[in-house]
Amino acid sequence: MKTTTTKLLKQLTENLWLQYLHRVPYARRYSELVEAKGGRIVHDHIAFRTLNTKTGEQPSGIQGIGHVLEMLNFKKAGKYKFPRMQVTAVHYEHPDPLLPRIFVSQLEVDELPDWARNIIIQKVSETPYLISDQAIELLNVIEERGTITQEAAEILVEELTGYFRRPWKLPFREDLLQINDLSQYAAWVLLHGNSVNHFAASINLQNVPEWPDLETTCRALSALNIPMKEEIEGDRGSILRQSATQAVKEIIRLKNREGVIVDTEWTYAYYEFTERGYVISDSGENLFSGFLTDQATHLFKMTETRDN
Repeated sequence: MKTTTTKLLKQLTENLWLQYLHRVPYARRYSELVEAKGGRIVHDHIAFRTLNTKTGEQPSGIQGIGHVLEMLNFKKAGKYKFPRMQVTAVHYEHPDPLLPRIFVSQLEVDELPDWARNIIIQKVSETPYLISDQAIELLNVIEERGTITQEAAEILVEELTGYFRRPWKLPFREDLLQINDLSQYAAWVLLHGNSVNHFAASINLQNVPEWPDLETTCRALSALNIPMKEEIEGDRGSILRQSATQAVKEIIRLKNREGVIVDTEWTYAYYEFTERGYVISDSGENLFSGFLTDQATHLFKMTETRDN
């Protein structure tokens, strides 16, 4: 029995989603509410953050995630720049429209001050590659043929699921705090590595009559004590509108330079909501498929907190 690339990607997405639900209770609550109302959980996109510097055996920056996506038939569909954050990004799309877009950003480490660049490089420059030779062979097979056996697909999905985590050791607490003062993006990646930064729900495909748009969805979730972003990004009727829950916090055990372990509270992820409007092109009227840098800038900031 054969497994197609699309089927493999759906299983990988489901595995990452289940891990994310375990860490982000706001997403779990939304999922329960929508399913109870007979609606659908459709992922508009998944986001990852990376560091554009030498990361040992793992490809650097966007390619650290992108090389896997490209072997699974994702194609780059948009490029974005965030100069004030020293961040660039791309988004990938798959021929199957039911698979989520993948938004991958990278911090341009070379643009940081020497002290910050040195801390980051020292931590990540000897990163191991978390995908085995066997899994790479299977990726090559499915890229070339479009299918692999079901048994091989199970092995590959398990390996790829394990890739999306932090591949380097935790930073010293003092280093993390110092880096965070300069770039909360950099601090986040040092803590969470290749982990999913966020999932985003498609409001267009949510199919809950009581929540026909982003406003009604956000108001309902807020009324149910899910902490929400205060503003919606994008005007009503525009080609892209987004909002999110607040980011959850986790306790991370960090060592200081004296070797003492300090339980440190830090943000992990928020859950995002995306509503897309229509654009007219040569192919007709279609939902806008890209991202807007002004909106994304505000959403990047959702992993900031007053405490860190």
